[in-house]
Amino acid sequence: MQTPVDVDPVVLIAAALLAAGVLVAWVTRWVRVPGSLLFLALGMLVADDGLGLVRFDDPTMAGNLGVLALIVILFEGGLTTKPSDLRRAAAPGIALATAGVAITAGVTAGVVHLLLGVDLLTAALVGAVVASTDAAAVFDLLRKAPLPPRLAAVLRVESGANDPVAIALTIGLLELWAGTGSPQRVALFALAQLVGGLLVGGAIGYAGAFLLRHVELGTDTLYPVLALATGGLAYGSAAQLGASGFLATFVAGMVVGAFVPRRRRGIQGFHAGLASVADIGLFLVLGLLVFPSRLPGVALSALAVAGALTFIARPLAVLATAAPARDIGWRESLVLGWTGLRGAVPIVLATFPFAVGHPAAQDIFDVVFFVVLVSTLLQGATVTPLVRRLGLAADRPGWAPVAEALPLEGVDVDLVEVSLSSDLPIANQQLQDVPLSHGMTVVTIVRGAHAVIPRGSTRLLPGDLVLLAVEPQAGAAQRATAWARGEVHRKDGHHQQEGGASAPPLSSGRET
Repeated sequence: MQTPVDVDPVVLIAAALLAAGVLVAWVTRWVRVPGSLLFLALGMLVADDGLGLVRFDDPTMAGNLGVLALIVILFEGGLTTKPSDLRRAAAPGIALATAGVAITAGVTAGVVHLLLGVDLLTAALVGAVVASTDAAAVFDLLRKAPLPPRLAAVLRVESGANDPVAIALTIGLLELWAGTGSPQRVALFALAQLVGGLLVGGAIGYAGAFLLRHVELGTDTLYPVLALATGGLAYGSAAQLGASGFLATFVAGMVVGAFVPRRRRGIQGFHAGLASVADIGLFLVLGLLVFPSRLPGVALSALAVAGALTFIARPLAVLATAAPARDIGWRESLVLGWTGLRGAVPIVLATFPFAVGHPAAQDIFDVVFFVVLVSTLLQGATVTPLVRRLGLAADRPGWAPVAEALPLEGVDVDLVEVSLSSDLPIANQQLQDVPLSHGMTVVTIVRGAHAVIPRGSTRLLPGDLVLLAVEPQAGAAQRATAWARGEVHRKDGHHQQEGGASAPPLSSGRET
């Protein structure tokens, strides 16, 4: 005897697709193809034009689901964005996220208008929709590609902050088409999106961080939930005030990540898993929405848009905004120009014309989807070879921290994990030859599946996880990082203590 509920088949299909998406993500460990592309392909395979297992043709619902997924992805991206990323890349990243988006949209629109002969307003709409890079695609790339820290930071800041301008341009152009907007209104809307998103995200992020630090919830499992609520409140509040909810979510995530160190690991772990689910679900839903049989009809037009975007508009935007920054040479500019991946955000924006009844809505959506496929396949699969070819590959991924603080509640000490990579000066050294500064001591060394009790003669090997006990002063992780990078050693061969006193030279054999 069965008591079927309407949602039962939906749960079954959703769980099956999620499991298939996880297996697809597992496959990407061995094939040099971005996971987002395979998720899109999986969605198209099971949809109407494929096996016909799932029927889904609601662009508005797809856009709404995409917004929910992007909230999770952007908040997780903010949580993992370190303050040092902002110091290292704020100027070029924000320039790319604002002026760079406008330049990309304008150049793409001009080329599309001249090459394809479409009216200027429609060409401008296409340019605006594809103008911003995609946080989901870029964050996934940063987890895999050996980008140097400087470039990784620029891309992280850009992809987290560039949606407001693209959204403002898209909505403004649709209002112009409908006869209800003006260029001045578009400019004011973009300004309100940017400034409001920053302010609302900062305020709600700080309030959430305060609660996470001072409210005793009784169980550690509730803190990640409260953090997630902070991201949702940031988005919803900003959207209600006419500001950018996406930017507010990203900023709130950065604030929580920076000001809640004692619960950072649990919060980040929870949201990393949630972001993975959102990433898989987002691209699966967008794949379900596409009819592959329609793509050949727009292939030539889409290739023209993709070519204009990839080889003309994006490089010009990088040259005009990021290239003038210090420490960004021609090789770095080339990599920045090539890593402007398009993904979920352009596809979500491509659903907006449906809502206002634009006659070219379906063609715009199909072209944008094809552009995303080309960008994901061509650029996403070749970033790593390009970085290595240019000699910019980092031994250590730009997103990976050297040290991470693990503060302990109620204990007058902080634990700091140091992930030992081969490029760090302390690698292959004995502990007695790399003495620690005052208030720091090595507790244990995790090597593979074993724990090594530290002695002065213990040699630090690449791949080790060194656990330090550090007096709870400001910047425990920074002090451990300075030790791991050899930055606390004076040029005269003496070790510089925190208080300014000098220890014996490193060759003295003093045991820590």
